[in-house]
Amino acid sequence: MIDLLQRLLPRSLRQPTPVPDALWQSTLAAHPFLSALNSTEHGRLRQLCTHFLAEKEFHGANGLEFTDAMALAIAAQACLPLLHMHGTSGEPVRDPLKLLDWYGDFVGIVVQPGAVVARRKTTDGAGVVHHYDEVLAGEAMDRGPLMLSWEEVAHASAAAVSGSNVVIHEFVHKMDMRGISLGEHPDGAPPLPKGFLGTRSAAQARKLWRETMQHAFDAFREAVAMAERFGAERPWLDDYAARDPAEFFAVTCEAYFVNRERFAQEFPALVPLYDGFFRPATPAR
Repeated sequence: MIDLLQRLLPRSLRQPTPVPDALWQSTLAAHPFLSALNSTEHGRLRQLCTHFLAEKEFHGANGLEFTDAMALAIAAQACLPLLHMHGTSGEPVRDPLKLLDWYGDFVGIVVQPGAVVARRKTTDGAGVVHHYDEVLAGEAMDRGPLMLSWEEVAHASAAAVSGSNVVIHEFVHKMDMRGISLGEHPDGAPPLPKGFLGTRSAAQARKLWRETMQHAFDAFREAVAMAERFGAERPWLDDYAARDPAEFFAVTCEAYFVNRERFAQEFPALVPLYDGFFRPATPAR
């Protein structure tokens, strides 16, 4: 009941349970891409995590014994993309807690012990319905809960070498879903900050984003095809990024946050684009 009442209050009036120092430090130490942040960023991330944990409900599924350490590990990685962002309407924000509005369309986070097999169906151009199984390490549902595989989350530090991070992937999908109509599929073009990269209108900003992303997406798909058909070297990132623009956005964002140096080598054109989206009020690094 106390937690429910806290959620009904404006964030500025809430008094969430503080994150214990020892748990916070162990979380940073376990994730090099978090420990590499500066002290100001650590303070903001901790503040965001504290309120994130108060707003979300975690559910361990299929016998998974869920702990505070697991919840904080997920919260810290989920809040990492928010650190320097603009508000959901494109405006600069003075109160960093306002950035949690990006994740305001859901409460529940279901954590599975491992990957989940989901039954899917698709209809081809001839109208024939095809059924297939898809193995999922995570899933974000528009206006609904989010699912994560703890097996994948637990290996976040090691996975950073290959630019992978399932938590960031699914939470970036939530950003991409912002503003789409019910039933629509995200397209890798999230709401952009006002004045994005010097553009004078929302239309110009969207045009710049889509053109830059499309060029990078096409090049990645070609690289995947060359590897599959002619034995060329496989791209650094997971081939799943070639599935569609939304997955390309989510997969490349994983790499942007957990292995920026290699990301910049592989996708130089996307660095200013993502800096303009995720760090609109901070100087380039």
